[in-house]
Amino acid sequence: MRRPALLIAQRLSIIQTCLHRIPSPRPIARASWSRSSHTLSPGSPKPGHTGGSPPDHRLLAAAQDLLITHPVSPGSPLFLPHGSRIFNKLISFIRSQYTLYGYEEVITPTIYKKSLWETSGHWENYNEHMFKVEAGEEFGLKPMNCPGHCLLFKHAAGKLSLRDLPVRYADFSPLHRNENSGSLSGLTRVRRFHQDDAHIFCRPSQISQEISSTLRFIQTVYKVFHLPPYKLRLSTRPKEGYMGSLEEWDRAEAALKASLDKSGQDWAINEGDGAFYGPKIDTILTDSDGKEHQTATIQLDFQLPRRLGLNYFAPAPAAEQKGILSTDPEQLKESGFVTPHYNGKWPFWLSPRQAIVIPVAMTDEIVAYARAMSRRTFNVDIDESGGLLSRKVRAARIKHYNYIIVVGEKNLQAKTVSLGSASPRHQEQGHEEGVEKGLKDMSVEEVYQKFVELENEYA
Repeated sequence: MRRPALLIAQRLSIIQTCLHRIPSPRPIARASWSRSSHTLSPGSPKPGHTGGSPPDHRLLAAAQDLLITHPVSPGSPLFLPHGSRIFNKLISFIRSQYTLYGYEEVITPTIYKKSLWETSGHWENYNEHMFKVEAGEEFGLKPMNCPGHCLLFKHAAGKLSLRDLPVRYADFSPLHRNENSGSLSGLTRVRRFHQDDAHIFCRPSQISQEISSTLRFIQTVYKVFHLPPYKLRLSTRPKEGYMGSLEEWDRAEAALKASLDKSGQDWAINEGDGAFYGPKIDTILTDSDGKEHQTATIQLDFQLPRRLGLNYFAPAPAAEQKGILSTDPEQLKESGFVTPHYNGKWPFWLSPRQAIVIPVAMTDEIVAYARAMSRRTFNVDIDESGGLLSRKVRAARIKHYNYIIVVGEKNLQAKTVSLGSASPRHQEQGHEEGVEKGLKDMSVEEVYQKFVELENEYA
C-alpha cells in the first residue's frame, strides 16, 4: 500500500556565513574535490580583517571589480568576471559536499502557476513576498524550492519503496523574493539570490539520523571557512499564521528536540520563530561586532507532503505521520559574507585572482609564453602593460593576487617561470632586487602541481 512521506528542508548559508573573523587554524575532517573523504590539516588561515567592525562588502566588491548594482534591477547584483569566479567556486565546493553526503542535484523552474502556490500554502502565507506574473493566468516566481522538489518526488514516488528512502534533492536554482526597496543592501538583502537548498524525503523513523548527518555537514563546511563556533536554536510554532494542527506541531518539535539532545551540542529554544509550515533548527554565528546572524537552517515540514499528496509504497500499513525534512545549509546569497570575511585577501582555493603572469619584456616570444601559462585551469591573469617589474608587482599586491609569475628571457630558454608570493612581506617594495629575491624558478608543471595541492587543502 502507499504510505505518506516526510520532508526535511536544509539550507547551509555558505556564502552568507563567511562574514565572520577567522579563528586559529585547526585540523578538520572534510572532503577533497574527489568523492573520497579524508582528514586534512589546513594551512594557516589568511584573514584579511583582524578586528573592529567588518569592512563594507559593497566597497570591497567595487574595489576588486567583483560586481555592480544598477537601478534598473534593484536587489539583483550583476557579477563581473572576477566575482563570477568566486561564486562558481563556492557552487563547485558545495556541490562536491552534496555528492559526498548522498544528495542528487536537480534543476527546477523559476516560475509556477498560482494553483501550485495555493496548494502548498505559500500563496496564503507568503504572498506579499512573491513576485507575480500575468500570462493569460497568474504565476508566481519561486521564493523557495520546496514545492518544485515535492513535484519531483511525487513523480518518482510510484517507483519508490521503503528501502529507497531517504531521497535527498539539492538545488542551486535562483530564487526571487519581493523585499521592500528600502531594506535592500548589497548582497546581504537582495531580491534575486542563489540558495544551496536541499530537501530530504524520509520516514519519521529516519529524522534523527538525517538531522545528525546534516549537522555534521554544516560543521564540516563551516570549518573549511574557519568560522567561529556557532549556536543552535530550535525555533518553535508561531503564535499565529501557521498551518496544521497543534498535535502535528508538538510532534514535529519533539522530533527536533530529540535530535538536538542526541547531537551532544548545546542548544536553546527560540519561542514562536518557526516557519509557518513547521519548526526549524537555526545555526547562529556572531560577528566581530557581537551581532548575531542566522545562517544554516534545518526545517521539519509535515504540511507539504499532506497538501501535495506525497506517498511511497510500503508492504503494510503503519502509524507513521507525513512530513518533509527541508535541510538547508542556508543561503548562498551570492557572497555578501565572504567578501568582508577575507577583506579582499582571498585564500588561494577561493581567490578570483590566484596568480598573475608578468612578462619582463614585451617581446612576441615572451608574451606568447606568458599567455600560454595564463591559460591553465586556474584563475590566472596576465599583465601586458609596460613599466618596471617592481611597479607591476606592486599593482598585483594592491589587487590582492596570491602569486606572481614572472616570465623573462631566461625562463623562455629554460622552459620555466619564476614564482613568488604577492604578499607584501615577501618583497621589498619598490626595488627590483627585492622582487627577484622573492622568486623561485620552477617548471610550469611544478607550478601547476603546487596550485593543485593548495586547492585540495583549501589553503
